[in-house]
Amino acid sequence: MLAAMVEDFSALDGVTVWAMRDFRLRRAPWPQGAQIRWEEPATAEAARRTFDTLARQADWTLVIAPELEGELLGWCQRAEAAEGRLLGPSPAVVALASDKEATCRHLAAAGIPVPVGMALRPGQPVPRAFGFPAVVKPCLGAGSEAVRMVADAQAAEKAVARLGLPCRLERFCAGQAASVAVLCGPGVCRPLLPCTQRLSRDGRFRYLGGTLPLPPPLARRAVRLARRAVASLPQPTGFVGVDLVLGADPRGREDVVIEINPRLTTSYIGLRRAAASNLAGAMLAAAQGRRCRLCFRRIYVQFTAKGQTKVRHSSGYYPG
Repeated sequence: MLAAMVEDFSALDGVTVWAMRDFRLRRAPWPQGAQIRWEEPATAEAARRTFDTLARQADWTLVIAPELEGELLGWCQRAEAAEGRLLGPSPAVVALASDKEATCRHLAAAGIPVPVGMALRPGQPVPRAFGFPAVVKPCLGAGSEAVRMVADAQAAEKAVARLGLPCRLERFCAGQAASVAVLCGPGVCRPLLPCTQRLSRDGRFRYLGGTLPLPPPLARRAVRLARRAVASLPQPTGFVGVDLVLGADPRGREDVVIEINPRLTTSYIGLRRAAASNLAGAMLAAAQGRRCRLCFRRIYVQFTAKGQTKVRHSSGYYPG
């Protein structure tokens, strides 16, 4: 994902990319060019100093990190403390979306459908009439980490006890797992092509990748719901991902928002393969409140969680 962003931003006229990667990442070939400057600090302290300097000097700072253990929130707060300008959601949005229980409460209060659920702490009893099967997930988590399907209240209590963390228990919602990436900025809310999500079928919902595009009827429902979810956030900026389940009702009355990702998601890899224009440029335009014109090729793209892609057939363009 980092390599893709560097490549896309460096292809824009008048843009120089300063890219910093975690020193623990194994060495691999990275995009090179006159408009790209790589930084690879050797220690965590050096990384913090380098990040502060770059954030202070750059026009925009894009943070690529997981929500786990406050990593994403911490670096976003650090960018703002260094007087940098985030090309992504604010710390307030990151903090909200990083907490699955808080996100669902926020969305429900805005009238946006979410799975029926409740906060659950270790040792807290589960109402036997809650409604099963259900899903247990840590309130603070990312990437399906420690998510489990449970068949009854006893199994839910055991799952939470094993985790030893505050969790959200929510009813399992059957349907098509999907995601919609939205480019945001002042007065801009531009959904991109909706994608399917491929999840493991072992009850752990591990993310395996996705495909695009969704069939038109499902795509329209996904975009409509994603727009509502993003519009409920306080001044979202940059790339925001919305995970959904589209139910069996063709009118969308069973569709729900599962979570909001306040960051780049793997879907960017598939979307950039389908885009006939530069997605990084569109993200930058949206963040500045400018209209971002986009066009997507009529191709079928499959992408994995590791960023590998396959493409099939082409027959024209989707309208921008």
